[in-house]
Amino acid sequence: MTSNWTRRAFGVATATLIAIAGCAGPGAKAPAGDPLPSWRDGPAKAAITDFVADVSREGSKSFVPKEERIAVFDNDGTLWAEQPLYFQFVFMLEQVKAAAPQHPEWNDNPAFKALAAGDHAAALANEKALLQVLLAANTGMSADDYDQRIRAWLAEARHPKTKRLYTEMVYQPQLELLAFLRSRGFKTFIVSGGSHEFMRPWSEAVYGIPPEQVVGSFTPLKFEPVGGTLTLMRQPGMDVNDGPTKPVGIYRQIGRRPILAVGNSDGDLQMLQYTTQGPGRRLAVIVHHDDAEREFAYDRKSHIGTLDKAWDEAVAKGWTLVSMKNDWAQIYPPVK
Repeated sequence: MTSNWTRRAFGVATATLIAIAGCAGPGAKAPAGDPLPSWRDGPAKAAITDFVADVSREGSKSFVPKEERIAVFDNDGTLWAEQPLYFQFVFMLEQVKAAAPQHPEWNDNPAFKALAAGDHAAALANEKALLQVLLAANTGMSADDYDQRIRAWLAEARHPKTKRLYTEMVYQPQLELLAFLRSRGFKTFIVSGGSHEFMRPWSEAVYGIPPEQVVGSFTPLKFEPVGGTLTLMRQPGMDVNDGPTKPVGIYRQIGRRPILAVGNSDGDLQMLQYTTQGPGRRLAVIVHHDDAEREFAYDRKSHIGTLDKAWDEAVAKGWTLVSMKNDWAQIYPPVK
């Protein structure tokens, strides 16, 4: 994901999410034989499997103790799709739409006017005004209430192109990679510019990554009395976890430097740098969206998931580049 927050931001439900994940999430265990069947044989797959085998094999010069085998993954564009708009941004826009009747003053807001007209580009051009309505519509409620809104939306909302539920827009090759890493003693984390409150309700069901292993942007919270009960309430603002703040988030919340990092955009560059600058053998992987037929094709000039500086550094430093078109035999898991 890009580092611009306004672009990024952009029991029934729980049971539904678990059902969605039945073919892909924590149940996607590495099979006997080839642990990465949706990955085509080639340099990218070989680099990953060789690295994992080397650092997890006792007696290897590059052996890493199990407790230090930390792998971090960006989410948007790395574990699931991010086009044509970040999925969290779509959710937040729905909250704006729902809250609009209670905010007649928004009719004078240029970003809200653009959103009402369906002009997302114009809304994004008014970042300050857009941020104002987004925060107003997505704060002021309890953390539990917001969690339920997220779960309910994900149980029903569908991607405009594929008509899949958003939680079915995950990448099958990455689900296999997550399972493979865990089978070799790695602990897998999400380190994303998306907010952790948006990802945590479903990350374990879909990815097998528990909520405590999700590092993301977050809204300030205040523990205060509401209706006679002490409650966590969402406050205005956003602490962004993207670009140069990703290593900070890793240090604060994980406490160990990763030995493997996977991203797809310039927003992941510093996370990849932080990972590779540690001692011992390290692996940085960048997913390149170059498959317009099965997914989307974009890189340097895209306003979503810009891949420019990170691409140049990957080429210069010999990081592993993954072509979705050439390296992935399958994009999405089958829909049950």
